[in-house]
Amino acid sequence: MDLLDDIASCRLCTARFEATHTGHQPRPVVRAEASARILIAGQAPGARVHASGLPFDDPSGDRLRNWMGLTRDQFYDASRIAIVPMAFCFPGTTAKGADLPPPPLCARTWRAQVLDTLPNIQLTLLVGGYAQKWHLKSGSVTDTVAAWRTHAPSVYPLPHPSWRNTAWLKRHPWFEADLVPHLRRHLAEVLA
Repeated sequence: MDLLDDIASCRLCTARFEATHTGHQPRPVVRAEASARILIAGQAPGARVHASGLPFDDPSGDRLRNWMGLTRDQFYDASRIAIVPMAFCFPGTTAKGADLPPPPLCARTWRAQVLDTLPNIQLTLLVGGYAQKWHLKSGSVTDTVAAWRTHAPSVYPLPHPSWRNTAWLKRHPWFEADLVPHLRRHLAEVLA
């Protein structure tokens, strides 16, 4: 896919990333093949993913794979699952270590082009508020995820699987009791 080569060489945010506390260079991380039936729309790679070049190659990915009921091999089969975050590069951190938001320039530049190359998507997972706002024009993550039945079975809004959301998951037990089993069943049907 020539588009993925163009994305891999993208340096639009070089100055932005150099100015962050982490002072890093762009390293776009995206996986997409035209045959994919599932789209995972995340936020942006974290520091570990920036280092490895493999999306969700961290504890957040472990939690997401658990929610999906998939093994690592199944999850990383790009012929079946496209992983297209809102920003392809690690945005960096503040001096206090907080993650910076995904730069909107990335989605404005690349998102429509990438999605146009994925004609077989049957199921989309919107992981976190940035993906939900872009795709659904939604409000809060809690309200959007709570209204998941409105979008299912073609779209499932999910909270970000970060450890930072463990308290959110405890306050909203319906997520793992109701949404996750429904998602797993539908995902298995799409992948069958």
